[in-house]
Formats: sequence, C-alpha cells, structure tokens
Amino acid sequence: MDDLTDRPLAGITLRLLSGILFTAMMVCVKATSTVSPLGQTVFFRSAFALLPIVVFLAWRREFPAGLATRRPAGHLLRSGLGAAAMFASFAAVALLPVAEATLLAQLTPVLMALGGVILLGERFTPYRAGALLLALVGVAVLVLPRLGAGGAPVMGYALGVLAALLSAGALLTVRRISRTETAGAIAFYFILVSALAGLATLPLGWAALTGPELGLLVLSGLFGGAAHICMTLALRYAEASRLAPFEYLALIWPVLADLAIFGLPPSSGFLLALPLVLAGAGLAALEGRGLRRPARQ
Repeated sequence: MDDLTDRPLAGITLRLLSGILFTAMMVCVKATSTVSPLGQTVFFRSAFALLPIVVFLAWRREFPAGLATRRPAGHLLRSGLGAAAMFASFAAVALLPVAEATLLAQLTPVLMALGGVILLGERFTPYRAGALLLALVGVAVLVLPRLGAGGAPVMGYALGVLAALLSAGALLTVRRISRTETAGAIAFYFILVSALAGLATLPLGWAALTGPELGLLVLSGLFGGAAHICMTLALRYAEASRLAPFEYLALIWPVLADLAIFGLPPSSGFLLALPLVLAGAGLAALEGRGLRRPARQ
C-alpha cells in the first residue's frame, strides 16, 4: 500500500487524533475506576477494542489471513507483557490524575533504550545516558514532593513506572517479532490475550454496573481500538521523525481532561517534571531514529 506513504499532514492529523482518543479512553477508565474492578475494566477495554481493529484489518484485507504467525511464543511473550502493562497502567490512572499517569507512560522509550543495552547487547551511548538521567530526575521531581504524604499517590507512581517498564519489554519484543509478523497480527493477539486475562478475573467478582457505567467501559474499548488504528495509519502516512513533536503535544489533552472533567489542576511537580521526562524520551527517540528505521508497531 505504497500510496499511503509520504502524506505528512495526514499523519500529523491522525497522530493528534490518536492522542485525543487515547485520553478519552483513560478518562473512561478513571471515571469507572471506583465501581469497576481492575480485571473487569481490562476485559471491556480489550474486548471492545477488537471490534474496530477487526474492521480495520478486514478493510486492509488482512483478516483473517494476516493473523497467521510463525512466532506464537513471541506473540505470547509480547501479549503477556502488554496485558500486564495494561493492568498496571489502569491501576495507576485510578490513583493519579490522567496527566500524571500519561506522563509516566513517556518513560517507555527511555526504558526501551536501557533494555536494548541490557537485553540486546546494544551500546550504552551518551544519548541513552542523557535520556536516562533526564527521566530519573523528572520522576524524582514528580514523586519526591508526595513521598511524605504516602498512600495512594505513591502507589500510583510505582504502578505507572511499572506499566512503562512492562510496555518497554513488550515493545522490545515487538522489535524482534516484527521482522516476520504483521502489525495487525501483533495488535490482534495482544488485545485478545488482554481480554482473556481480564476475563480470568471474573471468579474474583465483577461489579453490577449501571447503564452509564457500562457505556463508559464499552467506550474505553472503542476509543482504545480507534486510537491504535489512528497511530498505525499515522506511521504509514508520515515518518516517525515528523510525528515526534506531536507525541509530546498529545499531553495537552490529559491536562485539559483533568481540569474540565475531574477538577484536578496540574501540580507543580508535574509542571517541573514534564520538560525533563519529555526531553529524556526525545533523546531516546532521537537516537533510535539515528540507528535504525523505526519499526511499525
């Protein structure tokens, strides 16, 4: 589908749209976090994300033929890490403002760069050292003012960092299996495994939800699936280097959502940590573009 390449304006538009959709998904998750158990939330978010993804794959004539795989173990590892990351991320957003949980997710490229050194034998370059230092200082600026208070925020930060670590592991696995596996297959099996992991928590007890609560959980899945499709198309229309600045612009939407919906203004720690964490993520991404062509995920 070469006709889809080299359309930067379309790519940028889709990247911005994916940020809005991702924020909408997180808002739905946070809004239901007090009534829906974590596993129930993960199930609905994953099961209903399958709908737009299957439609998208069918439109690209990749369903079901595109789901054939030569790396089932690789899919299982990637999907297991991704599902665990989803559990940790949703637990974090239940305890933190959406903007802070989203900021912690920006640690993923930094942790990927570090994981490349530890797991794949890649060089520990000045770019990676700088990215790690900026990210660590950013997290410290965000977390240290809240340590004295203890309780939910500190646990939320720990879960947010854990989610970023698990996501980095999942994406490192994607880097390896994407040589033989399609992006559609990788996304489909991840969502399927996540839905099954959420369903496995049913014996622990799910909540009886009202119509609006159920609607929000369904929307979380539809928004999440649509966000993934927009990101996939954005990477087809434009190079990652052109999209990078808009990765960080996407943090505007969580801040606005916190203010408008949850009445949570950004904390001073968040405002101080924001440029540090984003600079670290930017350094990690900059090196990645210099070393290799970005893998489509």
